[in-house]
Amino acid sequence: MSEDRVTIIHYAGDEFFTATPPSGHAVTLDVKNGRRAAAGPLEMFVAGVGACTAADVIAILLKKREQVTDYRVEVRTHRREDHPRAFVRFEMKHIVRGHSVSAAAVQRAIELSTDKYCSAVATVRPTAEVVTSFEIQTAELGT
Repeated sequence: MSEDRVTIIHYAGDEFFTATPPSGHAVTLDVKNGRRAAAGPLEMFVAGVGACTAADVIAILLKKREQVTDYRVEVRTHRREDHPRAFVRFEMKHIVRGHSVSAAAVQRAIELSTDKYCSAVATVRPTAEVVTSFEIQTAELGT
């Protein structure tokens, strides 16, 4: 088992919290319904799942020497209607832009991330369906 890592969540007043993870980089969270002055806890959770798989996929593609010039993941979520409004589905679309990017390489990178490496996906998979897709866009020469 790995060592304990402590994240501190501190109430900052007026329904704001400051989350300080072990890295020390604090993030403000807004839990006041409708205000949207900062990201909410569940928005950060979804961003974490997306960023976890994105980090794996781009690392694998670069290691395979794919000529990626831009990359992003769009994460669409679905939640239960009743409380607790748990996530039941994550749809993650990987959009890769580059020169002669191999579809097989992109698909394999996504599979390795979602099936083996991404801890966040592994955490949500027992209770939520995880669906992935990808799109490859050809970059203009010189970009």
